[in-house]
Amino acid sequence: MSPQPRRPHQVAHIDDLDAVPGPGSLTWRPVRAHFGLRAFGCNAYTAEASGVDVVEPHDEDEDAAHEELYFVARGMAEFRIDGESFDAPAGTYVFVPDPASNRHAVAREAGTTVLSFGGPPVFEPSAWEWSFRAAPLIESDPEEARRILDEGLQSHPGSPGLRLRLAEVELAAGNRDAALDGVREALGLHPDVAEWVLEDAAFPRLRADEEIAALLRS
Repeated sequence: MSPQPRRPHQVAHIDDLDAVPGPGSLTWRPVRAHFGLRAFGCNAYTAEASGVDVVEPHDEDEDAAHEELYFVARGMAEFRIDGESFDAPAGTYVFVPDPASNRHAVAREAGTTVLSFGGPPVFEPSAWEWSFRAAPLIESDPEEARRILDEGLQSHPGSPGLRLRLAEVELAAGNRDAALDGVREALGLHPDVAEWVLEDAAFPRLRADEEIAALLRS
């Protein structure tokens, strides 16, 4: 079977996307349609004047069970979610997990632009997300690092990378036997684990430990 052709990457500035009038006083930029996105819905809305809607009042279809995330890219918006109002300056995320929640936003500056991302909660985060979150805490807060990694292993019980990171936590806590056990488990799950540790800077504590380094070279 011949391989499927690779899809090339695309780049576009928001101002270069189609500007479609509506709904209401908004200018809609169909981000999802422009890129042909299928993983999630994505759109951008711009209010040309202060005091007009930048997210029209609505809720989502409960049967679709969509979560929705808004990001204020420009300007300032006042959001109202289920009757609670709050300001959202540029750089603010607003997450609305319940499709039944009524959401509405009004621009407080001309040109305010809000991006929306939505879809059903079917995405499975990669194991590296927990590993990256835990890495800076290994020395300063090892218990929190352990909690994060244990949470990650619940979602990815077969992840060798999470076991390696947890082995670093054990080393920092002085538990060399537990660290060695974790490295052995990781080696059993993936044949390239030794190469990851010995040739990459991602696991400095494991590389620096002579006993673990010897295990990886054996």
